[in-house]
Amino acid sequence: MGTSISFKRPDGKEASGYLANAARGNAPGVVVIQEWWGLSDQIKGLCDRFAVAGFDALAPDLYKGKVVPYHDTDAAGKEMNSLDFMDATTQTVRGAAQYLAKNGAKVGLTGFCLGGAVTIIGSVHVPELTAGVVFYGIPPEQAAKPADVRIPLQAHFANKDDWCTPELVSNFEKAMKAAGKSLELFRYDAEHAFVNEQRQSVHDREAAELAWGRATDFFKKHLG
Repeated sequence: MGTSISFKRPDGKEASGYLANAARGNAPGVVVIQEWWGLSDQIKGLCDRFAVAGFDALAPDLYKGKVVPYHDTDAAGKEMNSLDFMDATTQTVRGAAQYLAKNGAKVGLTGFCLGGAVTIIGSVHVPELTAGVVFYGIPPEQAAKPADVRIPLQAHFANKDDWCTPELVSNFEKAMKAAGKSLELFRYDAEHAFVNEQRQSVHDREAAELAWGRATDFFKKHLG
């Protein structure tokens, strides 16, 4: 359904990604950020779903063509740990947001795992954004302080997550509340990465569909 495109970052460098357009013109935009595996077919499929839901969706390729197989967590960790999160967010993700905002549309940001952390960083550092939806990812506080979040956020976390632990989630929620920031937070009795239907060991269809409905409703409310 979608297509591979290239777009300019604010620093003038080229970046690439996967774009799926809604049927209607002048649709609002959603930037979709990959898990630690890279720009997989599953993430492209989510862009296609956003397009069907009425959004132009662009997933920038933060690993520049590298996609790690699902069984190789060591390689995925290595890729994620070598990613410059601030450059990825303030340049590649911001470039994607600017691309979608060309027609004057409002733009949201969402991401999964690694991409959830990038979404929170983007909520602080990417001025083109209007709203964000976080899936099971939280960055270190030095990368994005809750007090500096500029946009309404919705967040989805799993109770059986040993990476984005319930304790980490509760601390993030408390910090957002203390800073008076807009946050809708949902917890699911599921595993980390429960939205990824290509990973049968963790996928929870019921939780995934519930979260998807909440996310698309949130974006329709804030982006139009």
